[in-house]
Amino acid sequence: MARKNASDDPLAPVTLAVGQEELLLDRAVREVVAAAKAADADTDVRDLTPDQLQPGTLAELVSPSLFAERKVVVVRDAQDLSADTVKDVKAYLSSPAEEITLVLLHAGGAKGKGLLDAARKAGAREVSCPKMTKPADRLAFVRGEFRTAGRSATPEACQALVDAIGSDLRELASAVTQLVADVEGTIDEAVVGRYYTGRAEASSFTVADRAVEGRTAEALEALRWSLSTGVAPVLITSALAQGVRAIGKLSSARGGRPADLARELGMPPWKIDRVRQQMRGWTPDGVSVALRAVAEADAGVKGGGDDPEYALEKAVVTIARAARSGRRA
Repeated sequence: MARKNASDDPLAPVTLAVGQEELLLDRAVREVVAAAKAADADTDVRDLTPDQLQPGTLAELVSPSLFAERKVVVVRDAQDLSADTVKDVKAYLSSPAEEITLVLLHAGGAKGKGLLDAARKAGAREVSCPKMTKPADRLAFVRGEFRTAGRSATPEACQALVDAIGSDLRELASAVTQLVADVEGTIDEAVVGRYYTGRAEASSFTVADRAVEGRTAEALEALRWSLSTGVAPVLITSALAQGVRAIGKLSSARGGRPADLARELGMPPWKIDRVRQQMRGWTPDGVSVALRAVAEADAGVKGGGDDPEYALEKAVVTIARAARSGRRA
């Protein structure tokens, strides 16, 4: 999990989130926003990328408001800010405004190090969000997720979950959330096995593979077989989500060898090759449509609808159609 410094007040004038683990960076932002909204429900949140933060923009955002409203200003990829904007930020760090929390997300490293050093010198609250490249780090993350949820999981269960899910922290966090919601008592290796290994894993991912490949009839056939053999619907929505997210991640990544992309995206090289084949015909709009379909199906199978099977069928058809959208362009 993200590591914080001793001054751990989310409403500190400046929070510096350092690292490249997107899940931890997003959580650092959400923690500050939640604290600000708890203090003032009308908090104004501005979430900006470097191209949106031009010289002079920060001064406008932090200028005193007639109504003295609380603000949270989030600056993503702060290492990519222009030199003039960096000067603005450094000037602000020396005299931060009241009722305003500035959140700087910085990848770390040499690029933009001057801003990083200036924020630290100014006493910014720092949250460390490093990429978790070692299996031991991911195992510690899973254990921490269960502790945060107030649930007990055996060491064998945590290891089995890491082995089954892999290196994607979002998927690991989602798996923990799913197990906590669905299982009572201590979560052991047998529980993880039922959800994430063996026949259930193979069948749920078969549904996802056929769907993202645009093979509607085969995806529906696999879906019906999976449900008839007792595969939990939540496993299928999880597999669909992983399949669509993989398409989105690879389609937005820079080109390169499978091994390089694997390190960048946190996927094994063999999966890079398979997703490359699956992503033909996909468009950015198609990915967005498919993700919404997965979210709706997930709500449907978790009590938000009367017919989980219909929710899954609808999602599969929508995803398969989205997979073919680029071929018709």
